[in-house]
Amino acid sequence: MTARDVPRDVQAEPPLEPEAPRIGERSAAAGGLPAVGATLRHAVGEMGVARAVRTLLRVNQGEGFDCPGCAWPEPEEKRSLAEFCENGAKAVAEEATLRRVTPEFFREHSVEALSRQSDHWLGKQGRLVHPMLLDEGASHYRPVSWDEALDVVASSLRALGSPDEAVFYTSGRTSNEAAFLYQLFVRELGTNNLPDCSNMCHESSGVGLREAIGVGKGTVSLHDFELADAIFVVGQNPGTNHPRMLSALREARLRGCEIVTVNPLPEAGNERFQHPQHPLDLVGSGVPLSTLFLQVRINGDVALFTGIIKEMLEEEARRPGAVLDRAFIASHTHGFEAFEEAVRGAPWDDIVAQSGVPRDQIRAAAEIAMRSERTIACWAMGLTQHQNGVANVQQVMSFLLLRGNIGRPGAGACPVRGHSNVQGDRTMGIWERPPAELLDRIEQNFGFSPPRRHGLDTVAAIAAMAEGRARVFFALGGNFLSATPDTALTARALARCDLTAHVSTKLNRAHLVTGRRALILPCLGRTERDMQAGGPQFVTVENSMGVVSSSRGSLPPASELLRSEVAIVAGLARAALGARSRVPWEELTADYDRIRDLIERTIDGFDGFNARIRDPRGFALPNAAARREFRTATGKANFVIHPLPRHDLEPGELLMMTIRSHDQYNTTIYGLDDRYRGVRGGRRVVFMNAEDAAERGLAQGDLVDVTSRFSDGERVARAFRVVLYTIPRGNVAAYFPEANVVVPLGSIAEKSHTPASKSIVVRVRAAVATDGSA
Repeated sequence: MTARDVPRDVQAEPPLEPEAPRIGERSAAAGGLPAVGATLRHAVGEMGVARAVRTLLRVNQGEGFDCPGCAWPEPEEKRSLAEFCENGAKAVAEEATLRRVTPEFFREHSVEALSRQSDHWLGKQGRLVHPMLLDEGASHYRPVSWDEALDVVASSLRALGSPDEAVFYTSGRTSNEAAFLYQLFVRELGTNNLPDCSNMCHESSGVGLREAIGVGKGTVSLHDFELADAIFVVGQNPGTNHPRMLSALREARLRGCEIVTVNPLPEAGNERFQHPQHPLDLVGSGVPLSTLFLQVRINGDVALFTGIIKEMLEEEARRPGAVLDRAFIASHTHGFEAFEEAVRGAPWDDIVAQSGVPRDQIRAAAEIAMRSERTIACWAMGLTQHQNGVANVQQVMSFLLLRGNIGRPGAGACPVRGHSNVQGDRTMGIWERPPAELLDRIEQNFGFSPPRRHGLDTVAAIAAMAEGRARVFFALGGNFLSATPDTALTARALARCDLTAHVSTKLNRAHLVTGRRALILPCLGRTERDMQAGGPQFVTVENSMGVVSSSRGSLPPASELLRSEVAIVAGLARAALGARSRVPWEELTADYDRIRDLIERTIDGFDGFNARIRDPRGFALPNAAARREFRTATGKANFVIHPLPRHDLEPGELLMMTIRSHDQYNTTIYGLDDRYRGVRGGRRVVFMNAEDAAERGLAQGDLVDVTSRFSDGERVARAFRVVLYTIPRGNVAAYFPEANVVVPLGSIAEKSHTPASKSIVVRVRAAVATDGSA
């Protein structure tokens, strides 16, 4: 391996597909018998009948384990016997599978050969069971002991000129306890290079919310969904990404709550839900969810909410005091007058053209908002992964502030996090820009001075590795290569490292595109028993609504060589820091209660942590904004002015967003079908408007290349199939990670630096064969 390039025969991108997918009708409803069937097939196929039943009945239960999938909360009181969804069951089955990836497997398969397999195939090989090392110049991984593996990392860190030459990435599945120790070790080492998956997903939410209301989290609880009069679901596909949310939306709709869906694609989970645990839903057509669907153009959200707000302001002018919460605005907000003037000055023609939503539908949404006394706004990456992602979030917040829909029952902001503990990791201090208060507490409690300079976020870390400024990459979970933008550049960046190391449960592509040396460190999963010197242990997680709960695995570990994430982090800290560290790493590994005692002393909101976490319902962290205490620079909630974003597309150009299929979770590919969108047997597809396709001489199933333009050149995603779909003109969509190759690393959100994976300027044209022929 050279210092600069990925070996020619190692594939950084998923391979081309040998056959075209089958295109059929999209589903009319989410859930139903197909969801039951898919759940059973995956669970029984991976675990067997008895193990599947025993394991699934412990998912999201008070004395069970937290689902390793999404971060949607569990009901505090009335949890069902089956408190899981189809995709949650798939996530559990993937982890609790009986298949194993042994040292013999790595002897039989070279890194090059494995890279030619699909991501689906890689994941289906089973659980990793032994620490593995790829020596410099070697073609195969070889087994090593834990002592040797940790010494490889420690010696590589000691060889650096500065701790800032190391990057420590974190996935959102990491527990609070592991995350707290991880950031503690990294800061004692001497760097704040702690990028995480938040940087790529909801960083725009955190930045936007902190500026607007003083806290980087949502303000609602699950109970608020039982009280809301209106729920706006914006840039979000809960049917695939957070299916348990559909139960809350179903109950809200049945009691009369109005649900407005804002999305470029019509999604089954936003339209109708057949609850698998309600027999009448299964024999009928289910419960309709959305009362109004606004098919916004990609990144037309600022324009759309500007239009909704403009309608509300105009109605307020006609009926003073009937629309706006003037008392709330006067007492609790800042900047309303300037904001009102800016919105009134926005031309209707521009609002309609840029949002793609007709004026009468904008008016209909405003009327719902004006009727509602309690409104919740939910969103996900459809808002955050744009260059103006922060503006998207803040325009939604201004919409809520108009009628005082913050800090009262049944109302508020609900950014829906996509991974089970991504919010908890940030609470624990996984952040490249730590607040001074956290660093002060660390210094007081642990006797060392943590670095104060900001570290590298995910995009900056890739650039640093590509330029040779960062030489060691360590990942606590995740599939970094496939999750990040600009696949080819990220691959070259990783290849420049002296060492890449991944703490993982399953094989993925990030293990195959490596530095000069590479490590795979297998860890326990959520489903497995964690036995330490002090006895059986449990961990904690924080859900999307700020509730901290416990998680206890019950299955025997897939291998006696597996270590918990806590034990791996503590072992690495001791190996790298040696006697200079005053942190009792071994004692903390033996008894996680001791870690929670330290969290209580260091992180606000965790008073009585060890006592309160014994309550099976968990406990909610304090949220000042939910109490109408806005800890912003102005001391109030802020209306923030944002102009309408413009996309200056040249003739033939389109705006593309990356999306998930229904058969995947993040970068884990469960299968090759997306039954909700009618695509089966393949993933390299591009969803196009029929008129856009016809203009280019393209038809259903045609093979095309997708190219993107950016300031540093052109990128190409090859051999995709056209799927004609109900998507706005000028817009296209494709699945990640296959489409990540055309996402430029330099195209990021202002302030948050989140990759703009949902605003990619592309061209779609007939595929060109490798010999240059069409």
